[in-house]
Amino acid sequence: MNCITAKAMYKVDQEAIEQYGMTSELLMENAGRAIVEQLLTKLTPDMKTLVLVGSGNNGGDGFVIGRYLYNLGFDVRVVQVVPDQKIKGAAAIHKSILNQFGCPIIRFNGEKSIKASIEHADIIVDALLGIGYRGSLSEPFYSLIKAVNQSSAKTIAIDLPSGVPAESDPYFSTAIQADLTYCIEAPKPSAFIEHYASYYGDWHTVHIGLPVTLIQKYSKDVWTREKANLTVLRRDKHSHKGNHGKGIAVGGSKEMPGAITLTAKSALRAGLGLLTVVTFDEVKQTVANHVPEVIYHLLAADLTDEWLANYQLIINNVHAVVIGMGMGRLALAERLVRTTLSVKQPLIIDGDGLYHIKDKLELIAERDHPTILTPHPGEMARLVDKTIDQVKSNPFHTAEQFARQYNVFVVLKGAYTIITDPEGNQTINTTGNAGLAKAGSGDCLAGIILAQLCQKQPIQQALANACFIHGLAADLAVKHSHSNIDLLATDVIENLSEAFRTCLN
Repeated sequence: MNCITAKAMYKVDQEAIEQYGMTSELLMENAGRAIVEQLLTKLTPDMKTLVLVGSGNNGGDGFVIGRYLYNLGFDVRVVQVVPDQKIKGAAAIHKSILNQFGCPIIRFNGEKSIKASIEHADIIVDALLGIGYRGSLSEPFYSLIKAVNQSSAKTIAIDLPSGVPAESDPYFSTAIQADLTYCIEAPKPSAFIEHYASYYGDWHTVHIGLPVTLIQKYSKDVWTREKANLTVLRRDKHSHKGNHGKGIAVGGSKEMPGAITLTAKSALRAGLGLLTVVTFDEVKQTVANHVPEVIYHLLAADLTDEWLANYQLIINNVHAVVIGMGMGRLALAERLVRTTLSVKQPLIIDGDGLYHIKDKLELIAERDHPTILTPHPGEMARLVDKTIDQVKSNPFHTAEQFARQYNVFVVLKGAYTIITDPEGNQTINTTGNAGLAKAGSGDCLAGIILAQLCQKQPIQQALANACFIHGLAADLAVKHSHSNIDLLATDVIENLSEAFRTCLN
């Protein structure tokens, strides 16, 4: 599965036409036919269908859908909401064909003119506004969409619900509340953004014959179980602990001993060969009670130059380091983070570590080794000097811009976690549920990321699999024995074994 922006989709269409000899009329025909094939599984002969048609390709798809349904004998009404002069190109051709089939096209003359059609419709097909639409809804769309949303009909959107931007829009007001959306070739980024995702309802992808190579060339990656099955690393029969990585987890404090404990246990459950925990003596016993398999390097109350020099030797003798979980925001923690930035290995910065790097971003940008930041929207907002709402409404752009500017990998956590590499390439995770919205979930993910990074695989793949397995473990826990209300991070860790079995089989 892939995700594609409006700009990229236009490029795909253009290259398909110019390089592959496909035509706009053919693509529109394919789209309409593919959607009707799906609609036929929802329709019965007695159902009334209302197709609302706007301008552009989305409206053209609506004309094709209307023709197929009419030709198959269904009770269908096609309503053209925009003036004739706005129906151009391929859409105008398909409107003409629909007329030749004898299907009447009703001209929209205000909401009242089709009120009865809306009230009596069993299914409303939304072909009003496509991926190019941005801004607050103007009339007649605002009133029409409001009327559709108030109806009892099942609403099916084409490509994306009308009014929803393909990516993000600060002027967004409202949109069609679809029960089901058929995304053309690939979902658009807004399907994975909290502000807009609920408008899609359930969504499915329909393919219209565009070259797969073009979709892959311009799209973002959506990590699926099939991809996890192909890429989660298998173990050789004769492997030993050294083959599966040595990692260090730095964190914990008297007030928050559980955070580093969760990280340690999840790292080992996720396959790490050998783990050293760097923490305070008063935290050590808490970790040992739950994870007896780790070894320790104890933090001193005063980080002397001698201690720090020894610490640097230790962290440079492993495959990856994670720092920040439950370590607090005192000066000692800040100094420890600053020292750790010199590590000549991949470095994951999580939790309180993200707090301490706010004034060190230029140092991070200069690192010669991979740096992975794992912020939730609040932590991301602080790093980029924006509000949480601004980050959540435009997470793709925010993460990409930051990753490029500071040469880092960003794992922006959320209902759909977005993984961005320093070149701006992005992967979207689809596993997980609302039960993860609880303290400790991020600490668990940090440990899984550490384990995956210590294996021999590309970093983006390691991050994608870590996020996928973390979310899958939560999904399996909810499926078998928990709800998304009572789920704890410890429950997620206990379900990692089944998550790995699912990916390995």
